[in-house]
Amino acid sequence: MFKTTKMKLIELMILRQDIDRVLEYLGKTANFQIQNETELPADSAHNPHRAMFDQLQSCRSFLKLPDVSSWSEDSSLPGDSDYASAQDILAAVEDMRRRENEAGDRQKRIRSAWDEAKAFANLKVAYSELEHLTFLSMRIGKIDPSIFEELRFSVGDRAVIVSLGADNSRILAAASKKGRFALDSELKKFGFIALEVPKDFKGVPDDVLEGLQKQSEEADRELADLSAQRDRYADAHAEQLRRLLESFSLGAQVSRIRESLEATQLVYRIMGWIAASDCSQVMRDLDNLTEGRIAIRTYEPGEVPSVKNGHEKVPVQYRHNAFVKSFERMIFSYGAPLYGTVDPTPVVAFFFTLLFGIMFGDVGQGLVFFLIGLLMISKKAKVLKNWNNFGPIFVAIGCSSMFMGLLTGEFFANSEVLRPFSRFVTGLFGEPRDHILHMMPSKDSLGKLIVFFGFTVAVGFIINSVGLIINIVNQFSLGKPAHAVFSKTGVCGAFFFWYVASFVIRVLLGGVGFSWFDIVGIAIPLIGIFFAEPFTRLFEGHRPVFENGLFSAVIEGIVEILEVVSTYISNSVSFLRVGAFALSHAVLSFIIFTMSDLVGGSLSAGGIAIGIFGNAIIIILEGLIVAIQVIRLQYYEFFSKFFTETGREFKPFRFKYTD
Repeated sequence: MFKTTKMKLIELMILRQDIDRVLEYLGKTANFQIQNETELPADSAHNPHRAMFDQLQSCRSFLKLPDVSSWSEDSSLPGDSDYASAQDILAAVEDMRRRENEAGDRQKRIRSAWDEAKAFANLKVAYSELEHLTFLSMRIGKIDPSIFEELRFSVGDRAVIVSLGADNSRILAAASKKGRFALDSELKKFGFIALEVPKDFKGVPDDVLEGLQKQSEEADRELADLSAQRDRYADAHAEQLRRLLESFSLGAQVSRIRESLEATQLVYRIMGWIAASDCSQVMRDLDNLTEGRIAIRTYEPGEVPSVKNGHEKVPVQYRHNAFVKSFERMIFSYGAPLYGTVDPTPVVAFFFTLLFGIMFGDVGQGLVFFLIGLLMISKKAKVLKNWNNFGPIFVAIGCSSMFMGLLTGEFFANSEVLRPFSRFVTGLFGEPRDHILHMMPSKDSLGKLIVFFGFTVAVGFIINSVGLIINIVNQFSLGKPAHAVFSKTGVCGAFFFWYVASFVIRVLLGGVGFSWFDIVGIAIPLIGIFFAEPFTRLFEGHRPVFENGLFSAVIEGIVEILEVVSTYISNSVSFLRVGAFALSHAVLSFIIFTMSDLVGGSLSAGGIAIGIFGNAIIIILEGLIVAIQVIRLQYYEFFSKFFTETGREFKPFRFKYTD
């Protein structure tokens, strides 16, 4: 505990016949970080598993089945039987797709014919008779409906213009044989587009429309039957298709990784990092998997040349319980600690929970966080599925908020509900009071608020001190004793910080003045910090001691002194904002409570509405702001003490479903 997981480097020599099964095992166990893989090649024709996966995905989409959301434990590399099953599905789906396309095309042709026939609906003669008129010339076509009346006025008595539809977009124009040229000229001026009567239109337009209607209904029934067939096929083959998709996705990834490895004609070579505690089990499993056809060699980190010369960092892995593990991402988002150093995650988990509760004290609102956390952990709320890993954090801050809420007497911004509890608890130690800790500023509570702000500064002092201790331990663990002693975040910096803090407390509580030993207590660590670089070079055997000369060392020492003084002052004062946020939370709750009273009380319709809306605003917006503030305090005040150099996060090779 409180240390990074011990790691080992493993070298595997694997026969070509076993490489796929070995990669499958390593990807499924997800405890091995490949070291020597080259850049992964792009998927290509050389990856038949990927090609088959893409075709099966097309089938899944056609069958309207949901995509795979999680891996099954029984997924494995595809074999000959899987390829045969996949080909059967592809053939069946292709046949269904072809028949649906043909039926769809047929339906489109029928509907187009219907639209054309509809244009001649006002005609009461057979289509064939239109071409055999003795005295009349007829034109059928389309125009802009807005100019229909203008066209009729323009042709006057020379021709007859008849609308063939309700919107005047299709017309029939008739004139004598002698007047056909004048009619055509006039129609051209108005943008007339001639329509040909389809050759397959026989009989009266109404009869044609009736026939097309029957054909359209038959096409609709055919498409419905085909859709039902597709649904039945999808239901019958859903599980098989899911299994095949998983299998070919797995195979595609194995093929891709294999192409990136060092290899001869017979043997593949894999090197990678693994937790020392997993090493023996993995070696036994691989030996059994290959029936002894594998060579395995292990190395301690200190035996690896690239690690010894500083060209490679050992990957860092942590193993925590569910609660602490939920805070790991906060650590790695800032940067991975160096291998072999103190694991700060448990400390971060404790301080994050503590600070959030102090700044966000309300039993009811904390209960909301607590219940949301339980929903995340249960994984039953689909809307929270991407946040499930943060479930323990919400449970923790919910409990912390509820505890602080008991002290402040707040329950969903109502200060009366918990008043009996507060009076009972305070009555055990003296005169009963309405609040164990009264956060609202008043003449009576001002002194207690000052004490509370002093408490938040004290919490900040503890957090800063823990950060300094972690850095000192880390520097000694990394074999850098001089850095551990003389740096501004080492022994000298810590001693200066602690002595000044003790001096301030002594003055505030005892009224003791400044004395000679205070000068000594402050001067000694500052001298160490002032000459930190020369002292470090001296103890590490570097020459000359003053690398850039004495004058440069003096200037650097002055800068370091100014920085250490200003840094520790700002680090301490920064935690006053914890008290400020706690106070602002109490004020917001008071405002909501007061507004509820103004509209008839918290149990009135208006009071309930204000209570719900106000608490929602506090939970969402202020909760987010407080969380950001806590993270800021962790990053800038705590992490800055020991995160002097970042390491490398352990990222094991694991399969991901390829969509």
